[in-house]
Amino acid sequence: MALVAHQHGKTRVRLGRVWRDELTHHFVEWSVDTMLLSDMAHAYLEGDNAGMTATDTQKNTVYYIAKQCDEKCSPEEFAIALAKHLVDKYEKISKVTVSIEETPWERLTLNGAAHQHGFVCGSSGYRTVEVSYTKDAELAISSGIKGLKVLKTTQSGFVGYVHDEFTTLPDTTDRILATSLTASWAYSSPPPSFDDAYQGVRAALLGAFFGPPEGGVYSPSVQFTLYQMAKAALDGEECVKSVKLRMPNIHFLPCKPVTCEAFENDVYVATSEPHGDIEATVAREDCPRE
Repeated sequence: MALVAHQHGKTRVRLGRVWRDELTHHFVEWSVDTMLLSDMAHAYLEGDNAGMTATDTQKNTVYYIAKQCDEKCSPEEFAIALAKHLVDKYEKISKVTVSIEETPWERLTLNGAAHQHGFVCGSSGYRTVEVSYTKDAELAISSGIKGLKVLKTTQSGFVGYVHDEFTTLPDTTDRILATSLTASWAYSSPPPSFDDAYQGVRAALLGAFFGPPEGGVYSPSVQFTLYQMAKAALDGEECVKSVKLRMPNIHFLPCKPVTCEAFENDVYVATSEPHGDIEATVAREDCPRE
């Protein structure tokens, strides 16, 4: 028998970090995963832990690197610093992958004024990051968002699909379109500001989903809208080389309450499962295919 692959890491290292800019404070909450590719086959085959970077050590290193970040930084910048530290410090590590999920804490606004140190947990989705770094200084960075629920009450339809003896779904040119968006995008090179790039991609995705405030934009299918969203993200950020989107349906089914003669686009049955699940990756034409 052969040991064909192995890695080890620490998962869900929960971290809170405050930066104080005089009276104005900045706060982030991150859940950090580390995964090490290292020359440790002897630990599996011989029970010899020599050279092992323990998962507890990885956990403590997360907090150490957070302390070293004296100025407010993006989760991407933190992940890069953490990955480089682990690769450079420990001889047997050949590659480190750091994944981060950021809880959506937002600065509180009261009476039109931003609070100096007050934050509320919003519903704007979780920001995500994945960074890998190797002994040969190869750096790969991707950012993303998960759990961003979006819905529009009209300007969506679905017609022209296969109708046979197993089809019960009726054609419609007016329906609710809702999803819980998961997106990730890979960078061809680091942008001047990861925070600005994140906000730019997020705005492009939402703009393509909803369309302009007056009138919106029509969606003939989730597939078509997904492609338009990814294309908008690539058009808006030159440093992004590919975008992967996953858009599961959140269904709101037409309901005709008892005693009512017809459905009038006003009452729906909210369901969670089963649901459709649509995903795709869109890349620039010169982007290498994996």
